[in-house]
Amino acid sequence: MIKTLAAAGIMFSAITFGTLGAIAATPAPATMGATAKGQAWIDLKGMTLYTFDKDTAVKSNCNDECAAEWPALAVAAGATASGDWTIVIRDDGSKMWAYDGHPLYTFVDDKKPGEVTGDGVDGFHLAK
Repeated sequence: MIKTLAAAGIMFSAITFGTLGAIAATPAPATMGATAKGQAWIDLKGMTLYTFDKDTAVKSNCNDECAAEWPALAVAAGATASGDWTIVIRDDGSKMWAYDGHPLYTFVDDKKPGEVTGDGVDGFHLAK
C-alpha cells in the first residue's frame, strides 16, 4: 500500500510539474512558411521576416526612421527566450526576437502574407 501511494505521488508530481512547464514555455514567435521566394521565416500572421546586415546577435541597428520601415518582431509581455530564440533589447527599451543570433523584422511594403518586397533592400534579407 505504501509503495502504491508513493508511486502515485511521484506520478502526480511528474504530471503536475510537466503541466506547469508546458504552461510556462513561450511558443515560438515565428515559423518556417511559404513566401514568393520559397521557405523562409514568417511571423504568426504569415508576414515574411527579414534580417539586417548591420545587426549583431545582441544589438539591433535599425532604429528611428529605419524602424518605421522595418518593424521589429516584437516580444509579447512575459515571453521568454528558448533554444535558438533570443531576445534583443532595442535602443528605445522595447524587446524584439532574434533567431540564431539574427534580430528579425517585417517590412511595411509587404502588404499580404508571403510577399518578399524587402529582400535585398538596404541591407535586409529574407530570414531563412
